[in-house]
This record gives sequence, C-alpha cells and structure tokens, in this order.
Amino acid sequence: MEDYLSSFNLLTEEEIRMAVNAGSYRTIKKNDYFVREGQVCRQVAFIHSGIFRSFYHNAQGEEITFCFMFEGTFTTAYSSLITQQPTVENICAVTDAELFVIPRTAIDQFEKNSPNWLRLTKAIAEQEFVKMEQRVFTLLKESAENRYAELIGKHPDYLMHIPLNQLASYLGITQRHLSRIRKAYAF
Repeated sequence: MEDYLSSFNLLTEEEIRMAVNAGSYRTIKKNDYFVREGQVCRQVAFIHSGIFRSFYHNAQGEEITFCFMFEGTFTTAYSSLITQQPTVENICAVTDAELFVIPRTAIDQFEKNSPNWLRLTKAIAEQEFVKMEQRVFTLLKESAENRYAELIGKHPDYLMHIPLNQLASYLGITQRHLSRIRKAYAF
C-alpha cells in the first residue's frame, strides 16, 4: 500500500506513515463480505492479496457483477462511503484475501489536516470515475468477445479463480455465450 500511495507523488513519507498507523490488517475468507447491501460503508480497504467482486441484485433478484477488484488496489462501496447512506452494492471475496483497512474517520481527519490528502482522494476519485465511465462505454460499445479479450489481456492469471457465472454476469452475457467465446480463445 505504501508503494501505491507513493506512486501518486502527493503524500510525504510521514503522511503515508499516518495511514499505515491508522489502519489494520484483516483476512477475509472466500465468499465472505467486505460490505453488504443495506450497510453503510465506513471504511476503505487496500487489497494486499485476493480478488473481490462488486455486485448488486436486479429487479428479478439476480446477482449482477459490476466489477472485480484485484490486489494492489483500493476497494470500498464508494457512494455509501461518501454519502453515509446504505449501499446497494455487495463486495464479496472471490478468493481468500488479505486487506489493509482504514476507517473513514481517519481519512476525514487526514483530509482536514493535509491538503496533500485532499489532492490524493481527489486523484483516486477521478481514477474511479474514469474506470466507471470506461466500463459503461465498453458495455455499450464493445462486443462480448472484445470485453473478454480485454479482461484476458489485463488479468490473465486471475481468470482461473473467477467462477464462470460471475464472469458471464460481468461481461453481460449468458454462461453459454461465455463458453463459446472461451472455446474460440482456447489454443
């Protein structure tokens, strides 16, 4: 996490140490939740190891996978963290995982005491907005085959850990369609 925070070139070593001192490690087993629908999210987690899935339930009660989060990134129910309203999102471990968790109250305090932290949280929020926009555009513009190819290109090692039903949901297709696409990519 320290390297990730340093990569923005915004925080001093002391400010990074403050984050390390404010947080704690937490282990989450496969299929356990970081946050559940209906809860208010009051923490941010850096994924040291493991894979997480963000999903919601549609009107028919089906799980719709919105995104996957991999090691070396932060995760949170972002809109709930900001508004302090219950989330519609579930963040669940796809694999056993280790997180470094920082409470929202600590981040609020960092932002109050340091313009560098304000710049950092703004930069991360901007990155998350761009990722969300790219996800929407990809779903609307690209074929399922291209979405699958992009995922393989970015995270080939992780795909073997993600159940096919979750992967199909993320791609916006049926499992049967995913099987046809995967067959075409098998060499």
